[in-house]
Amino acid sequence: MTTIFGIPNCDTIKKAKKWLNEHQIDYDFHDYRKDGVTIDWLNSVEPHLGWEVMLNKRGTTFRQLEEEDKQNMDKEKALLLLAKYPAMIKRPIVEHTGHYHIGFSPSQFKEVFNK
Repeated sequence: MTTIFGIPNCDTIKKAKKWLNEHQIDYDFHDYRKDGVTIDWLNSVEPHLGWEVMLNKRGTTFRQLEEEDKQNMDKEKALLLLAKYPAMIKRPIVEHTGHYHIGFSPSQFKEVFNK
């Protein structure tokens, strides 16, 4: 089974879901805001993707953090911030056949889903 993690109003999530639907790939959607994000989940995904990749520094939520929160970023601090502010998680995270992938492009999804 495939699970896509993100926020429904995100344009990248919409593109990813559209691609999956067009290619008739069944998936579950995990809405960070409705379904939540736990530190345990973040800790289980981080070894596959890396906290630096998971942390979206270009988004509004990160830019609005206090300067002290942005300084001296490390894995522990980043994961705590991602649990507190899931909008800072780069989207989408896709779990497919036990592997994690992050982001969306048609070529990336073609490779992931062998299409």
